[in-house]
Amino acid sequence: MFRQMLRVKLHNATVTRTVLKYKGSITLDPAIIDKAGLVANERVDVLNLNNGARFSTFVIRGSKNSGQVVLNGPAARLGYPGDKVHILCYGLVDEKELKGFKARCVYLNDKNKISKVKLTGQ
Repeated sequence: MFRQMLRVKLHNATVTRTVLKYKGSITLDPAIIDKAGLVANERVDVLNLNNGARFSTFVIRGSKNSGQVVLNGPAARLGYPGDKVHILCYGLVDEKELKGFKARCVYLNDKNKISKVKLTGQ
């Protein structure tokens, strides 16, 4: 049996911009994407700590070392620049691998620079 487990958490990202007239997605700094182990077009859930909104979208790569966290398209209605968000990505894990499985938590400072990375497990 497979279980859907948290694979990556971007902790306390700060929304830097919203772009309503866009096809949808969340734009992230490639430095964050790469450190988290995410890939372009991968599905993520975004949890807005300021207003309680929770939505799914997909990742697109922004400008390297820009600190970008941009809500695009309909997601732009669910947050404002300055809002704090957690960005979560899940994966399927075989039950036999659960014991050693660890999620990667990437902590971000107020400028969306990586302050630490921590692996958390069972």
